[in-house]
Amino acid sequence: MLPGLGRRVGEPRIWGIRTAWTTVGDGEFFCPGCGGDRNYQRRTGRRRFIVLGLPLLARGVAGPVVECVSCAGRFGTDCLDHPTTVRFSAMLRDAVHTVALAVLTAGGTASRTALDIAVGAVRSAGYVDCTGDQLSSLVDALAADTGRVTTGDGPVESPMDDAGVTLAIELHESLDPLAPHLAPAGRESILLQAARIALADGPYTAAEREVLATVGHALTIGADEVERVLESARMPS
Repeated sequence: MLPGLGRRVGEPRIWGIRTAWTTVGDGEFFCPGCGGDRNYQRRTGRRRFIVLGLPLLARGVAGPVVECVSCAGRFGTDCLDHPTTVRFSAMLRDAVHTVALAVLTAGGTASRTALDIAVGAVRSAGYVDCTGDQLSSLVDALAADTGRVTTGDGPVESPMDDAGVTLAIELHESLDPLAPHLAPAGRESILLQAARIALADGPYTAAEREVLATVGHALTIGADEVERVLESARMPS
């Protein structure tokens, strides 16, 4: 029988279960109820059996839950895994920047067209002040740090070259946390941008294909789908 079943409207509840909530933390999250960034309180509760408003018996614990300060909706703590809008924008911006650098490092920065396409992608992602000179400097710094020698035609691997490993690690660190929050079209869009940068100075090189394959894997795009996207990048936009 439900608590208070059969009582008339306006009559006090004789017995039931009441939960006393305690706030144990707070912060900002993406509220599933509001559909935007909001403040939250993380709360735990203790259930008690009440009679005539008096708590008599403990009935266990409740929660923890995440309660939106704006709409008062309560959600499971797994909702905190979803990034806020601000955090998501930053993750996407950094991911596009990292992917552009990786492709340029694999293919070299001699092509002005490749640099221009890379700059356009990075600016669209949020780095509005990005320039070709900045990207070139970062590519040169990465090459020097990993022992890679660069020429006017692109990178030349040295016996000590570990740039591929470094790029793979950086790509996964940037893309792995982002991928679960992107729709399939969003993941393919990042890969397509990278492919167009690689194609700007001619057909894909082996190094560029390796980077693009790593980008696809980090974005949880299957190998067949990666090939489809790389082929579609050859088509006029």
